[in-house]
Amino acid sequence: MAVAHAFLRTHVRPGAFALDATAGNGHDTLFLCRLVGAAGRVLAFDVQPQAVENTNARLRENGCGQVGRAVLDSHANLAAYAAPGSVDAAVFNLGYLPGGDHGVFTTPGVSVPAMRTALELLRPGGVMTVCVYYGGPQGMAEKDAVLAFLTGLPPEGYRVSVRDFSGRPGCPPIPVCIEKRAW
Repeated sequence: MAVAHAFLRTHVRPGAFALDATAGNGHDTLFLCRLVGAAGRVLAFDVQPQAVENTNARLRENGCGQVGRAVLDSHANLAAYAAPGSVDAAVFNLGYLPGGDHGVFTTPGVSVPAMRTALELLRPGGVMTVCVYYGGPQGMAEKDAVLAFLTGLPPEGYRVSVRDFSGRPGCPPIPVCIEKRAW
């Protein structure tokens, strides 16, 4: 989503370490690879083999196979791939894989703890974006849980910005941008 990308563009620098918690078809993973450049690193996660294959193929086709890679794993396991305070940026897109099986989707019971972990992995001054796609039958419960968690973050530790496109028809995605305060 354009709002999240604009936010990331202003905060992610060459040489950064970024996590794409929901690889999907690899669009955000590629975007992050371009931001971090050859000196950076991007790890992407997805529970669907097709998403991992799509993402890794997209990275290879665009010359970013040495910068980023997707792994077949849940974002519930982010802590196994990064140390606390080592991540510059994390990205979550909630919902289901575009063009994939709509019976496989993110859920608040996994997504919210994964976001909590991602925030712990962020270095002071690090950023996280969450795009909440909630049009499916499971989406409203996840939307409510995620927004309650993110808007409830302590202001002394995080700056949270939620964009609401309520004037748009249907269920427009809700981008949330989070900055971990540097102490």
